[in-house]
Amino acid sequence: MNDYFIRCENLSYIYEDTGESAIPVFHPALDGVSLNISRGEYLAILGHNGSGKSTLAKLISMILTPKSGKIYIDGTDITDETLGEDAQYELRRRVGMVFQNPDNQLVATVVEEDVAFGPENLGIPSDEIRKRVDDALSLVGMQDYKRHAPHKLSGGQKQRVAIAGIIAMHPDIIIFDEATAMLDPIGRRDVLAIMERLNREDGITVINITHYMDEAARADRIVVINDGKTLLDGTPDEVFSNVPLLHEVGLEAPQSAELIHALREAGLVINSNAITPEGCRDLLIRLLSGGDR
Repeated sequence: MNDYFIRCENLSYIYEDTGESAIPVFHPALDGVSLNISRGEYLAILGHNGSGKSTLAKLISMILTPKSGKIYIDGTDITDETLGEDAQYELRRRVGMVFQNPDNQLVATVVEEDVAFGPENLGIPSDEIRKRVDDALSLVGMQDYKRHAPHKLSGGQKQRVAIAGIIAMHPDIIIFDEATAMLDPIGRRDVLAIMERLNREDGITVINITHYMDEAARADRIVVINDGKTLLDGTPDEVFSNVPLLHEVGLEAPQSAELIHALREAGLVINSNAITPEGCRDLLIRLLSGGDR
């Protein structure tokens, strides 16, 4: 057995919809997905709507149970039906999840009470909860708002409070499920900065499920899910060099990668992939000056 922190083996999941009919309709969401994630990795998961990426997140966070397959977190099979209640509780504490709509994640009428909700349910002593709340709010830049009402905050501020509530439970893994989709550019920028700080400075394993290509380009690795199967798995350079394949499944690469692909299609020989604006700028300068491509 290898030492991957998260191991997903041959996962399948099917949604059942009876609707107005007595005859159920089955919708396969995942079909034999296998995925390994290292401790402290920053992984981005891409896919069009309905591809199965959010279902995968809910399986890892134990919100859903797979129809078949296994999931291991730090060597423990979280799909094992014989797991005791205490073991399940601890596993759920280790995996935090931030959803798309921050309004659906806030439960209290005061910011600091909302952040304290999770640790209180874990039975953490009150002095420790106070410290965790202050530390978490400070980390997301919301310390000055701790006595504010959440409903008076902006979307980006609400999302930061939701993240603080997860941080206060001291998870090992945080999954961001389209967590920036409803935010303005400033709110999105702030949440991305928090993701990177949690990963780079605190060593938290971050899984960012997104439809923004520029967000995915910031990750260590990208997995593309399509129709419930793993389509691509590699570094941002490797994944975004497959521009035609991404187009086939309704996705685009970052604009810089699209430009490099267009230049290659026009006949230029370019050996490097430039997926960031800065990398693309430097490559264009080299091209114009006749330098190395």
